[in-house]
Amino acid sequence: MNAPFSSADYWEARYSAGGHSGAGSTGRLLAYKACFLNGFIAANAVASVIDFGCGDGMLLSRLRVETYTGIDVSETTLAACGARFPLHEFLPYSHLRHAGVAELSLSIDVIYHLIEDDLFVDYIRNLFTHAGRFVIVYASNGDLAWPAAHVRHRRFTDTVAALHPDWRLLAHCPNLHPFDSARPDDTSFADFFVFGRQGVPCVISLPG
Repeated sequence: MNAPFSSADYWEARYSAGGHSGAGSTGRLLAYKACFLNGFIAANAVASVIDFGCGDGMLLSRLRVETYTGIDVSETTLAACGARFPLHEFLPYSHLRHAGVAELSLSIDVIYHLIEDDLFVDYIRNLFTHAGRFVIVYASNGDLAWPAAHVRHRRFTDTVAALHPDWRLLAHCPNLHPFDSARPDDTSFADFFVFGRQGVPCVISLPG
C-alpha cells in the first residue's frame, strides 16, 4: 500500500533536490504577480508582510516592502532564503507561534498545493489570524479535477467565509495570463483575491 501523499514531504524533497517553486516563480507570471503586489503595497502604505509559502524567494526578490516574514514547510528553502535575504525573517510552519501579525498576509500559489484537508483548514485559519489589515490570495477557486498528485483545486472562499466571517472579499481580479494548456509555463489558473477586515479602507490598482 502506498503511503498517503504528504504536501510537506513533497516540497522538501523537491527543494532539497535542487528544484524551484515552479513556472509561476519565473518569467512573465513572476513579473505580473510582483507588479500587482507592489502596486497594492504602495497604494495602501503596507509596511509589513507575512508570506505563507515563501518558496524559493523569487517573488520576495521583486517585492518592495519594509518588513517581511517568510513561512514554509521546507527547511531547505528556508535556509536558502535566509542566506539570500539576511534582513528578513524566515520560519518553518511548525514555528508559526513565533510569528507576529503583519499588515498584509500573502498566499501565493499555495492553496491548490494543500492536498490534505486538515492542513488546508489549518492553513486558512492561520493565514487570516496573522493578518492585521489585508489578505491576498493567488489561487484557483473551484473544485476541479487535475492530474498532478501535488495539485488539488478547491473553492477556498467558502472556507474563508465559514472560518473568518469578520473578513470580506474586496476584489476578485482575473489573471491577465489565464491558463492555456498549450502554454502551461507562462499562463496560470490562479487569480488574485483580496480580502480586508470589515471597515478597513482599501485601494486596488490593477496592472495594465
